[in-house]
Amino acid sequence: MAGSGRGRPAGLVLLALGPVLAAAYAGAGLVAVRAAVRAQISGPGWEGGRIDADGMTSLGLDAWRVTWWTALLVGVVALAYVVIGLLLRRHGRGRSFLLVLSGALIVPYVLGFVVALVDPVTLLARLYDVPDFAAGLPAWHSATAFLLPAAGLAQAVGLPLAAAQGRRAAASRA
Repeated sequence: MAGSGRGRPAGLVLLALGPVLAAAYAGAGLVAVRAAVRAQISGPGWEGGRIDADGMTSLGLDAWRVTWWTALLVGVVALAYVVIGLLLRRHGRGRSFLLVLSGALIVPYVLGFVVALVDPVTLLARLYDVPDFAAGLPAWHSATAFLLPAAGLAQAVGLPLAAAQGRRAAASRA
């Protein structure tokens, strides 16, 4: 296997964890928002209001949108890291540009984490003054923000592994 360019897929696995964990953040956010919406509707403070076909209130829909956009931002950046990792595995020119680009892409990753860490779902519940919604959020909801830096860290480890494998493959051909 050595020198074939096909061994040691750990770098690619770690790179693939980025989009997977961003999707997990979105999925966990949807589950949390749906639980909070159920609590809002069944709570004593519910005065009626618009509920869409998916069973979401206005607050639930807004909270889901913020979660979805945050996950989308991080997911797109994570996919860019996967593409960069695949390109770094190939022998050729442009590796320096790809490494600089990967360094610049950390900014949107950090932005997504900061937005998730601020917990916009809870902030929206406070802004809308709906304590039943906030009380209905699962206890684990605030911890889902840490899925995003976990994705970034996995990709931060996977990218150099993929780049090193590309260097080894190029050295074996020379």
